[in-house]
Amino acid sequence: MLSNTCKYGIRAVLYLAVNAGEGQKIGIKQISKDLEIPTPFLGKILQSLAKHHLLSSTKGPNGGFGLGKKPEDILLMDIVEIIDGMDSFHKCVIGVKYCSEQENPCALHSRYASLREEILRIFETETIEQLVKDMAVGKHGFVI
Repeated sequence: MLSNTCKYGIRAVLYLAVNAGEGQKIGIKQISKDLEIPTPFLGKILQSLAKHHLLSSTKGPNGGFGLGKKPEDILLMDIVEIIDGMDSFHKCVIGVKYCSEQENPCALHSRYASLREEILRIFETETIEQLVKDMAVGKHGFVI
């Protein structure tokens, strides 16, 4: 459902929430190395998130990226909207062009509709802060 770019964006925001204190910046090379994401690709993702003020960035030798908002103010949906947009919540799950038309849905449309709604609800309510807390208590495995 999410693009790899979006998954990398979520991982990077979680990484910064865990590793960058308030006002602290982490260099792109360190983030790239720790997350095993190519630096140029990650740089584009982080710049996009910074452009929308989810992250803050500073150029120069002591520069890097940090959170632009408090973790409790960043929803998963904020990241998804910036990187992937809302298409994944409206397009046909199997890619049939006519499926978006109400009178001619694809064979999976009605079965997938409730799942799509639940995923949308999760993304609209789950914050970075809550995910970090869940990681801290070992509720969910997450290797940064």
